[in-house]
Amino acid sequence: EYMRQLTVFLIEEFGPVFIQEPDDGIFSLDSDDKKVIMNCEARGNPVPTYSWLINGTVVDTEADFRYSLIAGNLIIHNASEAIDYGRYQCRAENSIGTVLSRDALLQFAYLGAFSGRARGAVSVREGQGVVLMCAPPPHSPEIIYSWVFNELPSFVAEDSRRFISQETGNLYISKVQPSDVGSYVCQVKNTVTNARVLSPPTPLALKTDGVMGEYEPKIEAHFPQTVLAAKGVTVRLECFALGNPVPTITWRKMSGNIPKKARLRKSQAVLEIPNIQLEDSGSYECKAENTRGGTAFRGHLQVYTLPQWISMINDTQLDSGEQLHWECRATGKPRPTYRWLRNGEPLNSQSRVEMVNGELIIHRLQQADSGMYQCIAENKYGAIYSSAELKILASAPMFSTNPFRLIATVGKDVSLECRPRASPKPRISWRKNDRRVQPSRRIMLLRNNTLRIINSSRSDEGSYVCRAENQFGSAELTTVLLVKEPMRVELSPIRVEVTVGESVVLSCKVTHDPSLDVSFLWLLNNQPLNTQQEGGHFEYIQTVSADMMIRSILLKHAGKYGCRAQTRADSWWHLFPGPPGPPGVVIVEEITDTTATLSWSHGVDNHSPITTYNVQARSPVSLGWQTVKTDPEPVTGNMESAMAVDLNPWVEYEFRVVATNGIGTGDPSASSRVVRTKEAVPSVAPVNVRGGNGRRHELVISWEPVSEEFQNGEGFGYIVAFRANGTRGWKEKMVTSADSTTYKYRDETFPPLTPFEVRVGVYNNKGDGPFSEVVTVFSAEGGEGRKLGRLSCWEQVSSWKDMEQEEMGKKKRTKGNETTMLLTGLDGNTQYLISVKGFNNVGQGPASSPIKISTKKNAPSLPPGNLMWIQEGNNVSLSWDPVKARDNESEVIGYKVLLRQEGRGHSQVMRTPNSAVVLTLPEGGTYIIEVRAVSEGGEGAASTQVRVLTSSGKRSLYGFSDLKMCTYGSSTSS
Repeated sequence: EYMRQLTVFLIEEFGPVFIQEPDDGIFSLDSDDKKVIMNCEARGNPVPTYSWLINGTVVDTEADFRYSLIAGNLIIHNASEAIDYGRYQCRAENSIGTVLSRDALLQFAYLGAFSGRARGAVSVREGQGVVLMCAPPPHSPEIIYSWVFNELPSFVAEDSRRFISQETGNLYISKVQPSDVGSYVCQVKNTVTNARVLSPPTPLALKTDGVMGEYEPKIEAHFPQTVLAAKGVTVRLECFALGNPVPTITWRKMSGNIPKKARLRKSQAVLEIPNIQLEDSGSYECKAENTRGGTAFRGHLQVYTLPQWISMINDTQLDSGEQLHWECRATGKPRPTYRWLRNGEPLNSQSRVEMVNGELIIHRLQQADSGMYQCIAENKYGAIYSSAELKILASAPMFSTNPFRLIATVGKDVSLECRPRASPKPRISWRKNDRRVQPSRRIMLLRNNTLRIINSSRSDEGSYVCRAENQFGSAELTTVLLVKEPMRVELSPIRVEVTVGESVVLSCKVTHDPSLDVSFLWLLNNQPLNTQQEGGHFEYIQTVSADMMIRSILLKHAGKYGCRAQTRADSWWHLFPGPPGPPGVVIVEEITDTTATLSWSHGVDNHSPITTYNVQARSPVSLGWQTVKTDPEPVTGNMESAMAVDLNPWVEYEFRVVATNGIGTGDPSASSRVVRTKEAVPSVAPVNVRGGNGRRHELVISWEPVSEEFQNGEGFGYIVAFRANGTRGWKEKMVTSADSTTYKYRDETFPPLTPFEVRVGVYNNKGDGPFSEVVTVFSAEGGEGRKLGRLSCWEQVSSWKDMEQEEMGKKKRTKGNETTMLLTGLDGNTQYLISVKGFNNVGQGPASSPIKISTKKNAPSLPPGNLMWIQEGNNVSLSWDPVKARDNESEVIGYKVLLRQEGRGHSQVMRTPNSAVVLTLPEGGTYIIEVRAVSEGGEGAASTQVRVLTSSGKRSLYGFSDLKMCTYGSSTSS
């Protein structure tokens, strides 16, 4: 019987489990091979057989030559949409049971031809709106629409005036112009086959009875009133209006803000929301406006999700008569409902079977309840399957070993186990020396049928028999119990301190029952000690004990030693304490400019309590690991957190912790992640400020640079301040390089060796730091050269256009003996000749040879137009139409955005190569924003101004002219 059950165990049978299930598919009818393959594979023992269902009906693959099976795969020959479109399921079956796969939708891709019937001409007045119908041919699945104007490859370009709906395929022109007259052809493209077909042409002509006047917008293309979308897809909402002037489209979400990830496409006619989520649901409104009025359309976006498993069912083995309780849970929107299958067929409620909200309970299990079960969670958008096998066990009791010998120790508790294999659970009884065991306060029968003897003695020795019995048979297990005297231990000192070079003996002496053999094992730092690999320093001394001699001790021999003595009845373990183990990895919980809050977990104390922790830090500028100050100080052994203090701002640190106990200091913890302290105003001034060298009339100031460790943040630089002795005001110059060590100041008015008071300060993005002490520095002595009488000298610069006379040009004189000048008022894109003459009180000198220079083309004359913004929180997203330079103007290389708080003269300037920018409003008040194009020829005209009002936590935006506004969830005024 045992061998039979062992054989069954080795070749255990199990029900079908899917390896591959069929997937949704789209089959192209244009394919040369009209063969469709639906895949299915399952494992099981015995090997499963397969069958298929189409729309719930079993396919007879033997009778219908169009179908064939290869393994589990279904092959459909000469496939056609009329017969083969539908939902397919694979069924796998063996002697254990049957399971059904998920269903897979088979579709067919095709694109028919347009009707050949000629389309009538469409006549409208100039200025009127028009809709040209596409009327696409039969197709599957989706198609892409475009329109040909007059002839290929000329396609209609979409802009604020023209729009092609990808829902209807129609072409919408909000305001017809004479240039629109011509022939229009709708082209459709199948997204699967890439096949294209063209409609008959639709002529568009202008009526001659006048021009259409202005009229208010009318929304002709819009998204449905209810839009259903699956979570994770990209949703595109369309909205386009006819009108004169051409309407402007704006969008808003009725509750909350339009998602930040959303994008406006096709001149705002399409709102595109990628990776749609449940929180993106809600009502959306598009608004069309022109100078004649406005209109709006509102619809609701509803996001759904397919069911997804939270908990599934698992294979289960139970005894007959027991109760099965399975529960499966899934999420989804709408909320999923549940149904159950047994061997591929619906499971119905009955007296023993209960099914409620994903729970299945079967009372008083029978052998007939065995098989394959499936829980199906489904909503209107899909279904998911969870499968498991239920096995009902039925076997006579069987023990794996018999008899069994157990040796116990006097005074200790002992347990005699009785764990037969049986189904259903057997009845258990115990005998000792052929007499029934009677439970008492000292002898207890536990729930798992174990016989527990408390405080065992020699009188408990004997032969114990456990008998197991059920309706299929019985079996017995005999346990012979021997009770021996315990080992007694003589301990050596628990702490041993020796000097390097000395020898020591660690004693491990026990007495034990002579009928039992004892074995000893020595360990060092929890690892077995191999005396052969320690160069003769270690030696066992084994008599009635197993002592360890360590000769000529080295530093590396320090550590935690342990001795283990063991017999078949008893074991004893003794540790000689050692330094603590490493604490757990350090976690940085909070970081400021000078502190870091750290936490860790206790390591092992190695049998000596931890007394203190030492916190260490390392940075790129430190010499390895350094102990840092902490709060509290010291960090005692019962703490698991502390704050490192007096750190340097804007420095990358990593931290670790070392534990100490009465024996010594252990290994450090693993280091924390690298963190950077916050920025702060610099606190260290430059040192060794001094002067010297330089040319005549130069003041040279030098200093030692502040190391990166003390710069405290980004944007670090120096402030050089100086003043001539006896004067009051300081001159201050900014030196923006953190590596700079010198600053030169030149002034022709001060003589050599003039004494100056000098100090050098520091700053970064957080603010100004301290100055150094004031020192006296002398200007350079320099060379004297020839001594001349003092003359009033100046220069005259002449500029005239090429092909003109010099007399017709402009003349400009310098102030004093200057050698540079800025010429203004010149014409753009023009070649000039320039020469220089020297003058003094006596007269003029000769002119220099003229040089030729060409001015750049003029700056763009058009301002950025069609400004549009979105405000969310403190941020304003601003965009505008790109400025196009005329032929005589410089190309646009970027844009300058000016942000100024009303009432203040200072402006913030932001440059961008793009026609969009995001601005952050630093504080409350009214802000004025304008945009200019930038070119090599200078800055272009300013755009219309945007005013941003911030007050009481609410913001409103208002502007002028062609400004467009989008605000989400905020108040708007004009």
